[in-house]
Amino acid sequence: MQAMILAAGFGTRLLPFTKLRPKPLFPILNEPLLLLTIRRLQAAGFDHIIVNCHYLKEQIVSALSGISGVLVQEEETVLGTGGGLRMALSNLRDEPLLVSNGDIYHTVDFHKLYAAHRANHGAVTMAMHDYPRFNKVTVLDGQITGFDVIQDDNCLAFTGLHVLEPEVLEKIPLEQNYSIIDCYRGLLQEGKPIFALRVDGCSWTDMGTVTDYLALHGRLLKREIPLWPEFSNVSETGFLVHGDALTGTGGMMREWVCVGRAQLEENVSLQRCVVWDDARIVKGAVHSDVLLVPEE
Repeated sequence: MQAMILAAGFGTRLLPFTKLRPKPLFPILNEPLLLLTIRRLQAAGFDHIIVNCHYLKEQIVSALSGISGVLVQEEETVLGTGGGLRMALSNLRDEPLLVSNGDIYHTVDFHKLYAAHRANHGAVTMAMHDYPRFNKVTVLDGQITGFDVIQDDNCLAFTGLHVLEPEVLEKIPLEQNYSIIDCYRGLLQEGKPIFALRVDGCSWTDMGTVTDYLALHGRLLKREIPLWPEFSNVSETGFLVHGDALTGTGGMMREWVCVGRAQLEENVSLQRCVVWDDARIVKGAVHSDVLLVPEE
């Protein structure tokens, strides 16, 4: 089975932190989300995975170096979701392609989505759920009928997970910025069905803002949402401190905290915080509800 992870975006809503690393490499519980997603796809049987990159692409190239079955697609210009997929067409097998955004944490069953697509014999199958914040896609009788519409009872949210037949990409202009949703609009205009698989009840987080990013950590550490088995080491206490972190005496942590390979000096107080590798928290500092990163 084959899959593609879209990881080329700028992550502007996460500035200034995306000046340090691209959003797909933001750590979740001290492990880069992109690497976790690849492990999860491989565990599900996907042995051919393409990852596209543009912004800070050298970091993604470095992070994925040497991983078997992973092909990195470097893009010199911004191609968008459709343009990136079109560029990958020559490297695709003659079989359905599962596509995932590179900035989501979810518990959608890859096998169920892939199998549903094979069963409906359509060109595209999109994983949809009821998520009022993003409900913009009309779904009737198991099929997509419109995009970016005024919210009503028939609107659902696109999870960023879909399966498509590679020939769908042939109509997308090569080496141009293009949205895959515009491609799907074209299919609807041609009268071709786009199927929807409802995945209500699955955990799903769009890591689009710092608030979302922190909230995801809190929910994971408090076990309010399932942990992926691909995480290598997560404590049961609500607090995760990397074994290589340097922690001074007299420190205090409240509610939940995640600390990477960082330095915490004496008498540091943290509450609902994420601390990245190489950050230095000075003596006596008090922080809550913030992302703490290395100084540029």
